[in-house]
Amino acid sequence: MTRRALDGENPDRLYTVTGGRSRADATDLDIVTLIVTESASAGGTQSEHVRILRLCRRPTAVVEISAHLRLPVSIVRILLQDLLDVGAVTARHPAVAAPEEQRAASLPHQSRRHPVLPDPELLKQVLVGLHNL
Repeated sequence: MTRRALDGENPDRLYTVTGGRSRADATDLDIVTLIVTESASAGGTQSEHVRILRLCRRPTAVVEISAHLRLPVSIVRILLQDLLDVGAVTARHPAVAAPEEQRAASLPHQSRRHPVLPDPELLKQVLVGLHNL
C-alpha cells in the first residue's frame, strides 16, 4: 500500500474499524503468517471480518489480506486478532530456518559440497505470485 493511498484514508473510519485500538494484543502476526478460516461468520459480524473470513478460505498471508482490504497491515493485525480470539481463524507461522551447521549436518555427504538449489519451477511460481500481488 502506498503512502499516498494511506494519506487519503479517513482516520475516523480506521478508528471505527478497530474500535479505537491502535495495536493488536499479540505481536506474533508476521506479514508472512498464513491465516486460514476455521468457521463461518456469525450474524452481526463486522464487514471487514466477513471479508477476511471469505478471503482466507485458503491460506492467505497477512500482507495479502492487507492488500485485498486496502487497509494498513497494523489495522489488519488488529482485525485478525479479533478473529483469532474467537477461533474463527488460525495462524500458521512461517517455519524458522535451522542454523547453517544443522542443515549441513543433515544433508548427505555429497550435498555438503554442493548446496541444494530450489527447484526452478517453484521459483517461477513464486515470481508469478509476487507479480500478481
